[in-house]
Amino acid sequence: MLKLSTVPAPSLARRLADRVTEPVKPLVRWSLGHGIPRTVIGRAARQGDLQGRLITAAAENGRTDRLVPIFDELRDSGTLAKGRFSFMTASHAAVKEVLSSNDFSTGLPTTSGSMSRLARWAATDVFNPVEPPSLLVTEPPDHTRYRKLVTRVFSVRAVEKLRGRTEEIAAELLDSIDPTSPVDLVAGYCGQLPVIVISEILGVPQGMRQRILELGNQAGAALDLGVGWGQFRTIESALVEFDDWLTGHLEHLRRHPGDNLLSQLLTAQEDGVGLSERELKATAGLVLAAGFETTVNLLGNGIVLLREHLDQLDALLGGRAPWSNAVEEVLRYDPPVLLTGRIALRDTEVCGQQIGAGRPVTTVLAAANRDPDVFEDPERFDITRANAREHVSFSAGRHYCLGAQLARMEGEVGLRAVFERFPDLRLEPGARRRDTRILRGWEHLPARLT
Repeated sequence: MLKLSTVPAPSLARRLADRVTEPVKPLVRWSLGHGIPRTVIGRAARQGDLQGRLITAAAENGRTDRLVPIFDELRDSGTLAKGRFSFMTASHAAVKEVLSSNDFSTGLPTTSGSMSRLARWAATDVFNPVEPPSLLVTEPPDHTRYRKLVTRVFSVRAVEKLRGRTEEIAAELLDSIDPTSPVDLVAGYCGQLPVIVISEILGVPQGMRQRILELGNQAGAALDLGVGWGQFRTIESALVEFDDWLTGHLEHLRRHPGDNLLSQLLTAQEDGVGLSERELKATAGLVLAAGFETTVNLLGNGIVLLREHLDQLDALLGGRAPWSNAVEEVLRYDPPVLLTGRIALRDTEVCGQQIGAGRPVTTVLAAANRDPDVFEDPERFDITRANAREHVSFSAGRHYCLGAQLARMEGEVGLRAVFERFPDLRLEPGARRRDTRILRGWEHLPARLT
């Protein structure tokens, strides 16, 4: 039997404390990131606060066009409306200014105080897309270094080299679908195409790709505020499994490097500096997840919109309109991401309005995409819209989506392939939107192809 006297007191105390506190940490993480915000947001929504109402409505009303009345109220409240939790803007000009300004940063409003200390105590080392060193929430110089290491893979030239292979994958997926039977287009096509493409870019084994897609779907709500305890546990479980797999996969690539981005990242350096293990996992994990999550939504949203506007689908199939511009209009009208936020680093101004240091600003991308000062008749879906590409669905500034060119190409190839093969594709009852607030798309899309 182990005698207590043989174990140094500090070591024993630390081990006992860890045994008691470790199960508490997930509850603390949920309370700080979701439980408290969930209560505050719900109360604010009931009291009429625009920001609370938007976040609540985003969960309840899956289709982005159903949020337009709130977008209009926000626009009527001024260029920058003061919500309960932050300034908000639906102005296209203000959104671009905030996202492009060096006076604003990603991340939390403060890194000090008891709440922040508690958050750091409860944190884990598991990859999380909304925690540093993720590209989503880091700033220069680290952000610049991470981004340079992967940008060349997603350049216009590099993406165009992938077009032929993407067309092959789309054709193979459509060949595998029985056109005489009902099919869920999200599960059988919209989800498969981008996950196969990004998996080939990153060297993900074929046997793991379906599980990666499932984990991405489960973890997608990590971007949301106010998810329930059960969903939070599902998110964390998915992130842990993904982190464990990624750790093992990177170790395999160290021993057996291949011609893929992850193998290159293991040895790549920028200004003589490579990625630490934590930076490597954060960068690789985000590129993998972001490489298919938003494109799944783009394809599903595009299929629904084109089936609802058959005259425009006919113009595409008849060669009277370009598929590339149709993709831009889908991105504008029903963007894969609803909003994002920034924190003022110092006293500054946006479109002439003062913003104090430390104040958060929520940029509602989907609302900016319907700004009548930029887009004529913005509530009309129009694949011939001349300035459709001016949408802000891929953000702006230094955090502009590095996979934007890949998403555009996959959207064009994917939509063209399914409608040229099955021009009479018919959507069936039972379609369901994702219940995520930030990521916007279809979770199930039943259809008959003939």
